[in-house]
Amino acid sequence: MTAWLALLGHELRLAMRHPADTLAAVMFFVLVATLFPFGIGPAPEALARLAPGALLAAALLAALLPLDRLFGADAEDGTLDQLLLSGIGPAAVALAKATAHWLTTGLPLLLATPIAGAMLNLPPAAWPAAMAALGLATGFLSLLGTAGAALTLGARRGGVLLPLLVLPLAIPAVIFGAAGIEAAAAGLSPQPYLLLLGALLAAALPLAPLAAGAALRVE
Repeated sequence: MTAWLALLGHELRLAMRHPADTLAAVMFFVLVATLFPFGIGPAPEALARLAPGALLAAALLAALLPLDRLFGADAEDGTLDQLLLSGIGPAAVALAKATAHWLTTGLPLLLATPIAGAMLNLPPAAWPAAMAALGLATGFLSLLGTAGAALTLGARRGGVLLPLLVLPLAIPAVIFGAAGIEAAAAGLSPQPYLLLLGALLAAALPLAPLAAGAALRVE
């Protein structure tokens, strides 16, 4: 556990030294939310109707941006080989990468959710549910994306293959997250949908790092 925490701290320090990926993801998320009123018109009812799905789709696409470089730099300079020989275990390395990705990308997107929600005319009463849904959905995507990044490591045009692998698997998170936000906006309880998102995250938590670790071992 000490070695794993040291690896996680190392990943977070690297991200803090190069904040461009985090800034790009947040700006992409906010800009997509800004473009929707121009595309469908400023009618508040239309914006509020599209807000749940737009928030989930924009957040997941934004979280995908830094995933193709998750293992690439470490593989090029030999750091990945050293990590795999350090005794931590490939699955634990993948879990540390996924956790760092969520903390440096998913968490900032979560904090930007009220801004994007206001631009899409989402009722303030639904903002807590939106933040909870995006937190669970981006955590799920971080785990899936880590497995996808490991599978496409070293492949030609891996940056193109990665979204094609990950996005279809993320569709259930979009459906449940959008349904939860819509329920909260209508004054209903979003808990059933958030529980389903939590179940997806709980299933991916052990399986995705194992798949990523197996792919890294093959590489």
